Amino acid sequence: MLDTLEDIGDAANRVLVSRGFPAHPISRYREFVGEGVARLIARAVPQPNPDPAMVQACIEAYQQEYARNWNVKTKPYAGVAGLLEALAARGLKLAVLSNKPDVFTRQCVRAFFPGRDFAEVMGASEAFPRKPDPASAREIARRLGVTAAECLYVGDSGVDMQTARSAGMFAVGVLWGFRDRSELQREGAQALVQKPREILELLGEA
Repeated sequence: MLDTLEDIGDAANRVLVSRGFPAHPISRYREFVGEGVARLIARAVPQPNPDPAMVQACIEAYQQEYARNWNVKTKPYAGVAGLLEALAARGLKLAVLSNKPDVFTRQCVRAFFPGRDFAEVMGASEAFPRKPDPASAREIARRLGVTAAECLYVGDSGVDMQTARSAGMFAVGVLWGFRDRSELQREGAQALVQKPREILELLGEA
């Protein structure tokens, strides 16, 4: 729903540079994100075999940096707001599941989709393992009072597709996000869409 890449990359690069490491082109962060902050920083710091204490210090610094600058360049992808409005008009229950820390996930939803009534919003926390473990996705379905098979799971990464398939949900890969067609297909996407409105067409077919 949100293009967060530049704010993530800028925050991580500031941490790296402050420690004497080279910054990465923002495009490289497409490969780093998707499995939580710890994996993001572990991939961003110089390789091979980085010192665990140094990585942990970078993680903590990144969390502080991102907390100060999480909404400088972040914005909804084109067409997402209209899609959400159309889905809500159909009376469908909407939920958000992210590997971002829970506090940031909720903060982003409040800031960029004010007034949008999501039935559930869940980010990474101690309550559930991170995606691609399907536990959080299944828990959302339980809270919504639907079966996993009734859920359309929409995501932009292989992790999302793995999560959807493991949870028993219909996996939809979007081509405007962080990862490419080949990864989405390889990890089990059951449908691919190039624009948000195509999700409405999938629902029509269903």
